[in-house]
Amino acid sequence: MTELLLQGLCITYGRRAAKGAAAVNDLDLQVPAGQLVSLLGPSGCGKTTTMRAVAGLLAPQAGRIVLGGEDITRTPAHRRDIGLVFQSYALFPHLSAFDNVAFGLRLRKVADAELRRRVDEALASVNLAELGARLPAQLSGGQQQRVALARAMVIRPRLLLLDEPLSNLDAALRLEMRAEVRRLQRSLGTTMLYVTHDQEEALALSDRIVVMRAGRIEQHAAPAELYERPATPFVAAFMGHENLFEWRDGHLHGPKGAVPLPLDGLAAARDGRFTHLAWRPTQVPVLAAAGDVDGAAAGADAAACALPGRVLARSYLGDAVQYLVDTTIGPVKGCGGPQSAWQEDDAVRVWLDPARAARLDGGRA
Repeated sequence: MTELLLQGLCITYGRRAAKGAAAVNDLDLQVPAGQLVSLLGPSGCGKTTTMRAVAGLLAPQAGRIVLGGEDITRTPAHRRDIGLVFQSYALFPHLSAFDNVAFGLRLRKVADAELRRRVDEALASVNLAELGARLPAQLSGGQQQRVALARAMVIRPRLLLLDEPLSNLDAALRLEMRAEVRRLQRSLGTTMLYVTHDQEEALALSDRIVVMRAGRIEQHAAPAELYERPATPFVAAFMGHENLFEWRDGHLHGPKGAVPLPLDGLAAARDGRFTHLAWRPTQVPVLAAAGDVDGAAAGADAAACALPGRVLARSYLGDAVQYLVDTTIGPVKGCGGPQSAWQEDDAVRVWLDPARAARLDGGRA
């Protein structure tokens, strides 16, 4: 069952409207009931604009917004039965945590006994049952975020919108709150639309991920599919496939040149046409300049995949060392073990294994 449906949504504002450039351009999206769907993309891609339109804070120039089978495109924001959690929490500083959570219920004229029961339940659901009397200034950042979540959920909205809700928290709190959001979503079965620019956050939280670029959807997929099988070069690069090269005529082409890379049966093993190969740095071993490929490659194609180069930069990551290597086709990012000690300008090789590569059909570059 589809809870939220966006059809042909088009939003322009400011000077863009006069020039015909849309912040959101002919966007179609279905959000199934009870799922958490993330809008993911870089700044300016249209994800927050889309959410603001769903919330009723922006009026689309074209298209429809349907919630639970009801067209709400022109419905005022306060009548949409939608909860919204802001990046800045937006708590009332002069109200206690209890009264912040109760605010929406008081606007709906919920009876006192019912109000207290529902607020107590909401605070308990985010592990703040004992802190209801505290003001926001007396709470930590993570606790304030929990109050904002409880306030949005206590009204029992049909849809909950979350706009970069964890971006103001430190790394440890982000991990804690990420788990809390997912736990609450699953226990309550609330349909959620979640905006983020953080790939790891989207992968950890979502049932489905919508990658946006320039007001359009580049790919809409489950987290594992998006991570392992990006549909376009843009999605591949955004999801961490930093080594992206064109493949044609049996050669791998980079900004500096091309090298033979015969794929033999690999091309026939995948349906459809592909024009690019992409690797994550963790999929590219950095090897000594001479000697065996240390088991990473075998057979006649090994020499074609082991590219010589020189280290441009190194980054120690704890369990690995990441290297930027200048090769005959251009810069390649790869990884060595935590004890690898190559330094800048050292001669090395990088091993590009086509079996590990994501294969892309080109799409928009």
